[in-house]
Amino acid sequence: MKAFRTHTGLVAPLDRANVDTDQIIPKEFLKRIERTGFGEFLFYDWRRKPDRTLDPAFVLNQPRYQGASILVADRNFGCGSSREHAPWALDDFGFRAIIAPSFADIFANNCVKNGLLTVVLPEEQVAALMKRAQETEGYRLTVDLEKLQVRDDAGFAASFTMDDFNRRCLLEGLDDIGLTLKHEAEIAAYEARRTGVA
Repeated sequence: MKAFRTHTGLVAPLDRANVDTDQIIPKEFLKRIERTGFGEFLFYDWRRKPDRTLDPAFVLNQPRYQGASILVADRNFGCGSSREHAPWALDDFGFRAIIAPSFADIFANNCVKNGLLTVVLPEEQVAALMKRAQETEGYRLTVDLEKLQVRDDAGFAASFTMDDFNRRCLLEGLDDIGLTLKHEAEIAAYEARRTGVA
């Protein structure tokens, strides 16, 4: 898993509340078993018109937001089913962090396990970031997990919290397998003892 320490990137504003995982990655695209290849289907029903061509009105299709790596969204982002494909699609599209007033618990947990940072800020601060991203072309933010801070070059700065365990996992790039492998020597010693028992 990619470690997350400090990231500076272009911000895309998704001014919608209660974005569920079926909107993030529709169920018809869940046939792959790899974690890659889902980015092109991110927000598929919103990004495309009925004839499947890209809808230029949708925020992520607008040229000014191409290459965005920080998504600012409204409350309850990632609600709905527990599909892990949702953070896979966001990551594959190029996002490294999502900022919102609240997230669905399972979605946020799946993000951590895939190296994607979810930042909870008060609604008024999220609204301010949303407005800046809409009004200022090329608007960029720095998300600093080491200092637990979100900031820009125009004076915005906000602190956020994260539990110590998830923060450490992201800082060190440790998913569940990585955490287990930190105890590889102890596991090998146990297995060696166990095979000697008749």
